[in-house]
Amino acid sequence: MRLAARPRGCYRSGAMQTAPDAAGAPAGSSLAASAKPPLISVVIPVRNEAPNIAPLVAEIEAALAGMAHEIVYVDDGSTDATAAALREAARGAPLRHLRHRASCGQSAAVITGVKAARGGWIATLDGDGQNDPADIPRLLARAQGEMQAEPGPVMVAGHRVTRRDSWVKRRSSRIANRIRAQLLGDATPDTGCGLKVFPRALFLELPHFDHMHRFLPALVLRQGGRVVSEPVNHRPRVRGQSNYGTLDRLAVSIFDLLGVAWLQRRGSRPVVEE
Repeated sequence: MRLAARPRGCYRSGAMQTAPDAAGAPAGSSLAASAKPPLISVVIPVRNEAPNIAPLVAEIEAALAGMAHEIVYVDDGSTDATAAALREAARGAPLRHLRHRASCGQSAAVITGVKAARGGWIATLDGDGQNDPADIPRLLARAQGEMQAEPGPVMVAGHRVTRRDSWVKRRSSRIANRIRAQLLGDATPDTGCGLKVFPRALFLELPHFDHMHRFLPALVLRQGGRVVSEPVNHRPRVRGQSNYGTLDRLAVSIFDLLGVAWLQRRGSRPVVEE
């Protein structure tokens, strides 16, 4: 199988190209980092999701009212009015937005967003409106409770018990989850759910590569963390269309699975004594 060439503007290493944030300063600048860090950063990768920006931002603000937070959007090379919608949304919300010069994929967008985030906790959310931001406080509370009960990094993965997707998506996800669980042993019923909560420091320790977002539970376990699943709401898409297609996922899934399995077998976690 011949895989598509990497678009110009995407790199195998080094920083992604980014646009100024809502305050007019590049992410990571002194202006962007001057305020007290929030408790949680909501990282949202998007590509051509202009109609969904304002409604989703409003829902996030309602869900996290009273909680110190920021919203970090990463525009993965959109060709519609996404950039303009983000600039408008940033006028009334603690929102920062970055942009890839070319579409580099959902994992690259998540990596860019987490690296730019200032919160100690990260919540990832799909930008199509199907994940419910109202679930974020509950997942964060579960993660904090798990770490208090048993010290060590933990990821809380959303589990879409009742999915509002097409039959093709639901069927392909079931098959992929079954194969992945047998090969990787990640014991996670729904790794494809975009809603996850985890410490930023944990994510930064993971290996970063194309399509890694589909294997976050396995990578967290490899790093010595724990993964727990929490039922979450799932809603039908009401605006726009999917920009990261089912066929694209299937085309690379077998290579990704083998690569992650290799990483698992090559990883080691020494017990350090002083």
